[in-house]
Order: sequence, then structure tokens, then C-alpha cells
Amino acid sequence: MNRSVAVGAGAALVIAFIVLSSALFTVNMTQQAIVLQFGSPRGDVITEPGLHWKLPFIQNVVFIDKRLLNLEAPAEEITASDQKRLVVDAFARYRIADALKFYQTVRDPRLTEQRLQPTFGSALRNTLGDNTLEALVRGNRAGLMKKIQQTFNTAAADLGIEIVDVRIRRADLPAANSQAIFRRMQTEREREAAEIRAKGQEEAQRLRSRADRDVTVLLADAERDGQILRGEGDATRSKIYADAFGQDPEFFAFYRSMQAYEKGLKGDNTTMVVSPNSEFFRYFGNANAGAKR
Repeated sequence: MNRSVAVGAGAALVIAFIVLSSALFTVNMTQQAIVLQFGSPRGDVITEPGLHWKLPFIQNVVFIDKRLLNLEAPAEEITASDQKRLVVDAFARYRIADALKFYQTVRDPRLTEQRLQPTFGSALRNTLGDNTLEALVRGNRAGLMKKIQQTFNTAAADLGIEIVDVRIRRADLPAANSQAIFRRMQTEREREAAEIRAKGQEEAQRLRSRADRDVTVLLADAERDGQILRGEGDATRSKIYADAFGQDPEFFAFYRSMQAYEKGLKGDNTTMVVSPNSEFFRYFGNANAGAKR
């Protein structure tokens, strides 16, 4: 009988352990929990971490993440208000603000992204479609992201979700448009370069012409000044010769004859056919010939 009591007590302990295990559950600090009874929520959402209890076997617990979660939107082609097409790659950060509403609308947390992505894409298209490409690329990009967040948040609130932030990671033109724009920009740069080179060549030709003209003018002025100086020098020389001749004509005539002898009788083989009585030799025979004359 003692053995039967021991077996019964052991069985009771096992059953008690199973019942207790089914009645207790732990909520992690990153989670919030909803107690369900036959699929319907019972009580408030449990947000405090720790050990909690429920009715065993007839109640179960659904755990929902309460951390910030990321939602990646697939790259999508959007047409802006100026009819420019662009490929937008964006992401959002969200959290489950109302766990009960989230469970009632979404049910399975694994379906969250499936429910949110169409709404996110719609908010992107509606907001960016009302603005120009320039506004997105260079203008009020931060304001557009804030507006997308507000639009997305309004729709996500029906699911018990709060959109914390929206970011546009990349906004580029489609590949075909990018190539066309690149070719157009290249053509424009080449045209501008040709215009700049043509203007440079024109300016260089103008500078060369001006320099050639200045050189011609400078040379003409220098030649003119040189001629004037040579003329003044010749006049001065002539005046000096005239003054010297006027002071002593006989000596000047003698000096001129000596210069003529020096130039005419150079070398050892000088031959001259001149009459001895020639005026050229008047100072050879008689040193006083000039004086008598």
C-alpha cells in the first residue's frame, strides 16, 4: 500500500508540475503579451517583464515585440509632378503601439511587413508624386520624408502601429534616363569647351595682332628717333668740321690730305698713275706748298 501511495504522490506531483507550467509564463523585457482564451483576448496587455500566470490549458499567450522594428520597401519607380521618373529606395522604423489592436487586425506578427509594405508604397507614391524631382533631390527632402511619415502613420494607426521614422536611402533616375542625361550633359560640356576654346583662340589672335602692331609702331618710332639722332649727329659733326676749317683752313686741308694718303697708300704694292704735279701730291715735294698756294 505504501508503494501505491508513493506512485500516486509522484503522479500528483507530475500533474501539479504540468498544471503549474501551463499556468505560468515569462514576459521578456523586449516583449508584450496578450492572454487569449479560446482565441479571444482576456484582460489588459501585459507590458511589464517578469513571471505571470494564466488559466492552464484553456488560455494561451501571444507575445508581441515592443522594440523598434525596420520595414524595408522594395525599390520602386515613381513619377514626380514634373513627369520626371525616379527610382526610390526607402525604409521606415515602426513599433507596435497598441498590441491588442495589432493582434485583432494582423493576428500573426509574421504578416506585419506584408500588411505594411503596400501602405508604405502608397504613401511614397502619393507624397513624391505631388512634388518635383528638384524638391526631392535638392529642395525640401527632410520635409518630404516627414510628410511621408505622417501619411504612413495615419494608415498604420488602424493596425495599432506607430511609424517612428521614414528615410529615403536613395532617389536616382532610371538607368535609361541616367544614360540619356549623361550624354546630354557630355554634349553640353563639349559645346561649352568648344566655345571657350574658340573664344580663347580669338583672344589670342587679338593679342598677337595687338603685339605685332605695337612692335611695328615701336620699330618705326625707334627708326625715326635713330634717323633724327643720326641727322643731329651729322649736323653736329659738320658744324664741328666747319668751325675747325674756319679757324685754320690750311691745317684742315693738310689733315685731309694726310687722311687721303693713309687710305690711298695702304700696303706694299700700291700702284698709282698720277701726275707728279697733281694736287694729290702737293705736300710731298714742298712742305710749304700749301702755304705758298
